[in-house]
Amino acid sequence: MLLSLIKKWSRPGARTEARTHVSPRRLHIGGQIAHPEWKILDVIAGPHVDFVGDCTDLSIFGDASIEEVYASHVLEHLGYAHALPTALREIHRVLVPGGTLCASVPDLDILCALFLDQEASAKQRMKLMHMMFGGQTNDVDFHRIGLNDELLRGFLAEAGFVDITRVNGFGLFSDASALAFKGKLISLNVTARKRPGA
Repeated sequence: MLLSLIKKWSRPGARTEARTHVSPRRLHIGGQIAHPEWKILDVIAGPHVDFVGDCTDLSIFGDASIEEVYASHVLEHLGYAHALPTALREIHRVLVPGGTLCASVPDLDILCALFLDQEASAKQRMKLMHMMFGGQTNDVDFHRIGLNDELLRGFLAEAGFVDITRVNGFGLFSDASALAFKGKLISLNVTARKRPGA
């Protein structure tokens, strides 16, 4: 939930590296907790952030240099006309052939059904609205697209991804990919691969 079209690569206090190509094995876009097996990219600097930047420009990473990319509740912060397609092409570019993207977004189909539930209270609908449009707690916490399975698959396929598979969860991090509301999981979780040999 922390990415947008901010184009600054370094900010005071962030651990940054030169704009030469670097090659983390696993890249967590928008991660909030440091993990020894993952490097974190985020637009907001912090002690857990390894690279400050925007996922629409991954030029710091070489072609076919990363085995796995994880992005939970990030893609919905990107505009559908330009930023989202650009980010997915960039992720596809940096993945090794056969590399995997694990992506989670709020599932607009599920959120709409919950919002339209006649038994939902105004307070519950307000919470659902936050899930649809972002918490809006800072300048980047806004959602710029609503995605369901069909739309997300289309964007992924257009970027060159194959083997797009909906999954219940990833089991990698404790984050919004496992968020439930009124007992219903609200995230659309998918894995997608870069074609081997691509």
